[in-house]
Amino acid sequence: MTPGDRARIAPMPTALPPHLTDEQHAIITAGYEHALITAVAGSGKTTTLAWRIRYLLEQGHDPNRMLVLMFNRSARDDFQKKLQTVARDTGLGLPETRTYHAMGFRLYKRFVREGYLPDFVDDILSDQEINFQVWLLTRQLAPESLQDEIKRSKKDYVETASHFIDMVKTTLSPVDIVWEQMGYGAKHRYLIDLFHGFEQWRKRNARISYADMLYEPVMAIHQNPPLQRLVANKMDLVMVDEYQDTNEIQHLLLRYIAGERARVTVVGDPDQTIYEFRGAQPEFILNRFSEEFESPLEQTLSYTFRYGHRVALLANHLISHNTGRKDVLCHSHPTTPATHVELHESGQDSDVVLRLVEALRDRGDPLESVAVLFRVWSQSVPIELRLLARQIPYRIDSNKGALFTREVEAITHLLRVCGGQLPILPEEARLDTARSLLRFPHVGLKEAELQNLAQFLARFERDWGARLLDLDFDAIGPMPSRKLKKLGRCLLELDNFPGSASDLIERYADDTELFEGIRSLAMTHESADERIETVRGFQAYIDGLDAGVGETLAHLDTLRQQARQPGRGGIQLSTMHRTKGLEWPVVIIPGLQEKYLPYTARQSDDIKALVESERRLLYVALTRTKQALHLITRPDTGTPHLDGDQGRSRFLHELCFPVSAHFGEQLDDQPEPGSELSLNHPLTTISQRYADRAGVKLIAPETSAEPDQGGPLWHQSRLVHAILGPGQVTDESEGAFDVRFDTGETLTFSKKSAHLYFRLPDAS
Repeated sequence: MTPGDRARIAPMPTALPPHLTDEQHAIITAGYEHALITAVAGSGKTTTLAWRIRYLLEQGHDPNRMLVLMFNRSARDDFQKKLQTVARDTGLGLPETRTYHAMGFRLYKRFVREGYLPDFVDDILSDQEINFQVWLLTRQLAPESLQDEIKRSKKDYVETASHFIDMVKTTLSPVDIVWEQMGYGAKHRYLIDLFHGFEQWRKRNARISYADMLYEPVMAIHQNPPLQRLVANKMDLVMVDEYQDTNEIQHLLLRYIAGERARVTVVGDPDQTIYEFRGAQPEFILNRFSEEFESPLEQTLSYTFRYGHRVALLANHLISHNTGRKDVLCHSHPTTPATHVELHESGQDSDVVLRLVEALRDRGDPLESVAVLFRVWSQSVPIELRLLARQIPYRIDSNKGALFTREVEAITHLLRVCGGQLPILPEEARLDTARSLLRFPHVGLKEAELQNLAQFLARFERDWGARLLDLDFDAIGPMPSRKLKKLGRCLLELDNFPGSASDLIERYADDTELFEGIRSLAMTHESADERIETVRGFQAYIDGLDAGVGETLAHLDTLRQQARQPGRGGIQLSTMHRTKGLEWPVVIIPGLQEKYLPYTARQSDDIKALVESERRLLYVALTRTKQALHLITRPDTGTPHLDGDQGRSRFLHELCFPVSAHFGEQLDDQPEPGSELSLNHPLTTISQRYADRAGVKLIAPETSAEPDQGGPLWHQSRLVHAILGPGQVTDESEGAFDVRFDTGETLTFSKKSAHLYFRLPDAS
């Protein structure tokens, strides 16, 4: 049957629902060609795509020649339900909806039958099997200097190696290139050999992993032109959702399946690309698709039905500072209810979170409607502990909680030793305590030697500091001897410590060089900072108790009992990366500080790209809310923030909070088209564009320049040097920034002394 025959017997198209926007209508009824759709957060894209498919089916297109690719199973299931609802009354067959991995797996089996790939055992490798083999290879291939740390931190090392293997399989790059791009230190070069060793074991046993479902068939197609001809041109239409999360292997598979025949529609938002650590690249949706799928029709879903004008303005102002994006203005649809926004200044994030949550609880609002979103897990420690102390229920993703991290458990052991509780502990518990102290920070002994010393200490109910200082240091190497003496003297001085528990922790960290020890053994800058910030977050909570060691231990034991109780719902604690595709009525974002947003713990040759990635992450977090958004930052001290300081985030300035809140609030009142709205703040380009689209006129103070105050000097676009005059900030690194002066000269300046020589240009 020809396409013309199908069109003649197809049912007459049904009128589209009146609630659809003009943008949705244009996408649904577009011609049969390649299309690139940029869809902002909460824009109703699932509904739009379902109606687009219904429209094409009613035009006579064959559902068996349509393929819809979704990012994961959850998205696939949601879309299938939506499509079935939209097309229920048509009686037409529906196209296949698959995940990328399901499509790859189908091709894999076919290539086995065709003789292009070796057969494999049907039982797909489980995470447990992969982790066990990775663990064996890590122990075998890692250098001797890491062996003790690997035994102590098995989970971290296994997860890192497994992630490295998966990352290699999302790209066409050689394994050593991927290793360099991921920024591991020289002592972790064994990961390259580990990848090859894992692949040899896997192929020897005819096993495949979840990642291999894509990697193996796509590499086979890539290397065999006959396979390219075999898989291409079987589809008339391919539709891909969440295209901003595409990696190299997925993009290549799409190209091969589409061939020259299929018209391809991709939907996504480059501003929401936050999975770079999984191989996603915004470059695919920004440029590569248009380059490789001849001049696609570019369309937009720019109205959000999730959040009101105030959040939309905040998000637009923020993301407009990125250069790697499409210039799409997100606008709250007139039917979308208003969203309350509030900026809180506090020295402790936990104070604000607790106050907000208790107010909601007192009002009778369900706590399940609240999400607290962190940049990194260590930020959650003091907040989680205060929730426990107030018996406020909470949920936490893929994390057993602050009290059960190895850092907090080690500090608790320290408090027991210095608080004189060794006599009431059974010997097995004293053995755990001794092991913990000898590893926090690690004293440099080999594991067998450390175990022997721990067993020796566990026999005694007191005076561990003296026992350590009495050791025969001639029989111990110089480095372990130095560390053991330091630990022994510290425990001796802190025995029966009379001061507060917080002071004890601070003294211990200083005297044992705890943070230096943590950093020296960490695999990455991120993991080191995460562990150190967990200690600091726990100490901050203990400091707030202002209690002695005994009282603090009793309090922690009570919290630990509460934390072990089965969960009963409550507020959601999550990292920003885990929130993609989710939404909550109330969202709280703590940590609008330079330390966390942007999070710049790792060394980076491209600070600009790193900051743009962090800006996208905050953009995603902001747009998870529906009814209320609360942002928490530090009070503005009015002094410059030097490198590493926890001053207010540069993103706070970029949000243009005053104008976003004031203008958005006025729009919430639904003014008549053509209305004049007065602002108390200088007009911004974003607010003017937003007003034009809303059909209102803004009247602002005479100064029309965009506000350029707050934040470190090097975050401003223009500066004036006391001697060299005005110039443009062009680049930034960890401790310095570049300025191209109007004279044409470009110079590099230290951040620490910037405030001595630079000022902001006068407003004009």
